[in-house]
Amino acid sequence: MLFSVLRKVNFLFGGFAVKMDAFHFDDVIKVHKVNFNGSKYDKVSRIEAESQDGNTFCQLVIIRELYSVHPNELYRMVISEVDKENPDESDFAGYLPEGKQKSPADQFEFIMQGKVYNVSTDTSGSDTKAVVHISFGGLQFMLKSDPAKLQRFKRGQRVLLLMTKV
Repeated sequence: MLFSVLRKVNFLFGGFAVKMDAFHFDDVIKVHKVNFNGSKYDKVSRIEAESQDGNTFCQLVIIRELYSVHPNELYRMVISEVDKENPDESDFAGYLPEGKQKSPADQFEFIMQGKVYNVSTDTSGSDTKAVVHISFGGLQFMLKSDPAKLQRFKRGQRVLLLMTKV
């Protein structure tokens, strides 16, 4: 199953390891808007955020009960490729026995696994922007930034979104 929401619990990602040295995106974002959807989708929120330098914009649909995000707060957001070819148990938070080395993922409060389903270019504004769309089991994420900043994303990649409040 693509959708794996994890919050400081043991996780294995179906045999995938985190390429913690292969970040596709690593920035501090400021949440500008949190929309609480009504009707049957009352447990999810659409978050709109921007990087501190103003060059990156993102929208993320998130389940509020799993991770609470508020306007005007800062979060470190990292997107890392899932390493299917070289699984290494040291990359799994909570998997190691007591007293063993911790995973780099331990420094994050919220982690979701998803798949890149579209990479495109937006030329509608004054600057050309790369646009990446990722699905986290139906929860949608859109990231728009300078093409050089998003060049590592490829359609079909499995990725992890890692977030923590700054």
